[in-house]
Amino acid sequence: MENTIKLMIANDSPEYQRENNQIFEENGFTVIYTAKDGGCLLEAVESQRPDAVLAPIFMPGLDAVGVLNALQEHHTVKLPTFVVESNFTSPTLEREVLSSGACYLAVQPYETAQLAKRIRQLLAMDNPSVPCQETLEVQVTEILHQIGVPAHIKGYHYLRDSILMAIEDPDIINAVTKQLYPGVAKKYDTTPSRVERAIRHAIEVAWDRGDVDILNSYFGYTIHNTRGKPTNSEFIAMISDRLRLHMKTAG
Repeated sequence: MENTIKLMIANDSPEYQRENNQIFEENGFTVIYTAKDGGCLLEAVESQRPDAVLAPIFMPGLDAVGVLNALQEHHTVKLPTFVVESNFTSPTLEREVLSSGACYLAVQPYETAQLAKRIRQLLAMDNPSVPCQETLEVQVTEILHQIGVPAHIKGYHYLRDSILMAIEDPDIINAVTKQLYPGVAKKYDTTPSRVERAIRHAIEVAWDRGDVDILNSYFGYTIHNTRGKPTNSEFIAMISDRLRLHMKTAG
């Protein structure tokens, strides 16, 4: 694979490079390493203009959010596809990282090959010249992160698959109990009723913990009337319709 994607990694550990450099190169990246230091990373991004950056959330000098904020304030370079890594996560941390301009929060430990694949997917969302077959799945994943659905609960995975199914077949939203829930249940070797309950729980969690402004941008009329959160089918329909419209516009 021709290495045409410039990836900057804030980790100058020789051991890290020995373990991971070949994997990134096999996935089409030319890797540039910098010190695990926010100030050094900021200077390197501005001078070398990478396509993507992988950096830990906490660094001396500036943390990853501080680097992102500084890049956007300086306006000297186009913000690269920025992936932040952390050894823990929480809804608050996810919101802060993503709202600062990062595209993804990678929770350690992770498989380097899978992370390399994810970075290519994220790049494909902004650059059609980067080939990717799973861009739509990445978009659904990012929306669920933004809304505040925790990735560790079952309903998160059920919601993602349900939205993808509804994008592919809009009519399935009119047959949620007869087709959609059974379809998801079959994939995860569970029951349709458990799928329904898990999705409802995921939506409830998002409504309790999510960012009100982001929720309002997706479900404004639902938040502002007395009905409270959307039903499972409303939630799936709204997200799938939005993405389908975006695809038509982009096309």
